[in-house]
Amino acid sequence: MELDERKKKILYAIIKTYLETGEPVGSRTISKYADLNLSSATIRNEMSDLEEMGYIIQPHTSAGRIPSDKGYRFYVDQLMEDKEREITETKELMIRRQDKMELLLKQVVKVLAANTNYATMITSPQYHQTKLKFIQLSMVSEDQLLAVIVTEGNVVKNKMFPVEHGLNQETLLKLNILLNTSLNGLAMADINLVTISKLKEQAGIHSDVVNRVLDAVAEAIQMDDEMEVYTSGATNIFKYPELSDSAKASEIINAFEDKKELVDLVESISQDESNTGIQVYIGNETPVQTMKDCSVVTTTYELGDGMKGTIGIIGPKRMDYDKVVSVLKTLTTQLDVIFKKEE
Repeated sequence: MELDERKKKILYAIIKTYLETGEPVGSRTISKYADLNLSSATIRNEMSDLEEMGYIIQPHTSAGRIPSDKGYRFYVDQLMEDKEREITETKELMIRRQDKMELLLKQVVKVLAANTNYATMITSPQYHQTKLKFIQLSMVSEDQLLAVIVTEGNVVKNKMFPVEHGLNQETLLKLNILLNTSLNGLAMADINLVTISKLKEQAGIHSDVVNRVLDAVAEAIQMDDEMEVYTSGATNIFKYPELSDSAKASEIINAFEDKKELVDLVESISQDESNTGIQVYIGNETPVQTMKDCSVVTTTYELGDGMKGTIGIIGPKRMDYDKVVSVLKTLTTQLDVIFKKEE
C-alpha cells in the first residue's frame, strides 16, 4: 500500500519530532502541527495504519511511536529527491588554505564534527582509474634500464630493471615512441590483450622490455599508497542516549581509534562505482556491524581527474538528515574550490 499525502505528513511529523526530542511521539503532539488540521482520533487511526505498514513502532505499551528503519528509509529517500535545489542554509566553513593536504583534511573533519555534533571522518584522496600520461625509457648502464612513468596528478614512479639485449639510442627512441603512442591516456583497464600483442610484435626482440614496462605501469597506476583516515568528534556519540550505552559507545569509539573498520567501510562502499553521490545507510544497512545502531552518511569528493576521497558522518538513526545532507553538499563544493586555488 502506498502512503497517501495525509499519512506522509503524519510520518514526517513523527520523524521530525523524534529527531528533535528523542522521545516517543503521541497523537496529541502530532495534532499540534498547524498544517494537519486533524483530530487526535484521526491521527491515532493513521498512526495505527503506519505501524501496521511497518513505518513506525511502539517501543513500550502505552508509549508513543518512533520511526522504524523503514520509516527512516522512506524519509531519507524523499529528502534526497527533494534535495535537488539550491542550498538555503550554508554554513561557512572557516578553513584556511593549507600547504599540506593532511593539515587541511584534519581541519575539515574537525569543523565538520563541530557543525554537525556527530562523529566524522574523511579519507585522503586516492587515484581511481588513473590514466598514464608519459613514459620515458633511459639507459643507465649497458644492462640497466630506467623507466620513468608519469600518471594523472603528475605522480612520478621510477623503475629500474635489467635488459638482456643491449639497446642503442635509436632503438631506445623507437621504443619510447612506440610505448607513448600506444599507451598514453589509457587506464590499466584499457590496456587489453590486443594492445599488448601489438606492442610485443612491434618491439620484436625487445618484447621483454615491453613486458617489464607494462608491469611497471600497472604498479604505478594501482592505488599502492595506504589510505589515510582522519577522524573527529567520536565523543559526540555520548550526546545521544540511544548510543551512550557503554558497550555500544565502546565499539564505535574503538572503530574510530584503530580506523581499520572505517577503512573497511570506505572500501565496501567504493566497490560500487555508482556510489559517487550522497549515500545514507540506516541501521543494519551499514556495512560495518559495530555501527548497526547508527546511521552513516557518506559522500565522495573529487579533486581532479580520478583523485577521489570519502567523507562520512556517523550518528544516531534520528540524526538531522536535512542538515547533514546540506553540510556535505556545501563541503564537497568548498573542497574542490580550495584545492583548485592551491594548484
